[in-house]
Amino acid sequence: MTMIAQSQIKNRLLRRFPEDAFELLAPLLEPVDLPMKRLLVRPRMPIEHVYFLESGVASMVAESADGKSAEIRHIGREGIAGYPVVLGVDRTPNSIFMQVAGYGLQVATPEFVPILEHAEVRQLLLRYVHTCELQLAHSALAAAKFTMHQRLARWLLMCHDRIGGNDLPLTHELLALMLGVRRAGVTNELHILEGMHAIKSTRGNVRVLDRNMLIEIAGGCYGVPEQEYERLIETSAQPPIPPVHLNDKSPSQHSLNGRP
Repeated sequence: MTMIAQSQIKNRLLRRFPEDAFELLAPLLEPVDLPMKRLLVRPRMPIEHVYFLESGVASMVAESADGKSAEIRHIGREGIAGYPVVLGVDRTPNSIFMQVAGYGLQVATPEFVPILEHAEVRQLLLRYVHTCELQLAHSALAAAKFTMHQRLARWLLMCHDRIGGNDLPLTHELLALMLGVRRAGVTNELHILEGMHAIKSTRGNVRVLDRNMLIEIAGGCYGVPEQEYERLIETSAQPPIPPVHLNDKSPSQHSLNGRP
């Protein structure tokens, strides 16, 4: 099998791997088509593979005990599906499925876990998990403090970040899952954004006409997690996190050093 060159990788996280770590991982990466609705992580089942998305968008979905569900975050070429294994977790109650078809690189979890012993890889992926937590936090903030059309603008911006071009192949069913509302409610919110000339909605597709308008509409519920990703992942190499010595009482020794 031809080994994949790091310079050919589109996944933004994988491109940041140290060269020596990527050389160890490259023979284990398997290209895979990811059609719409393909399950990448099954709830409460062992995470068998980690996926580095090269295109398309995956949705992480939380489901209540009585079957209610809502999308809680997006995963695209900025990250990985199956990231709980970075934290030593072998399964999760949440599911991840492809919302927009694409392709990616998969690696079996037992083969991926040893790569985490590489200090720079572990640091990079823990920083990525931090940005995931921020995205979750801002989803909760958006749901609590922002209007429905602001929340829709945020989700559309997040999809736009992860999909090349201005056409977002999103069905009303998926948009309803994003917002946690019925499909009829989605139609009303799309009409609001169309009236502001930010988008054009047709069956199974939303075209972004004015991204800056969407950002203005979303207000403060979009941007903070994205800026943190740029700061921690995409800027020039970050200095390593210094080790914490429990017997060292100097506060300065415990500070953490803190986007593409």
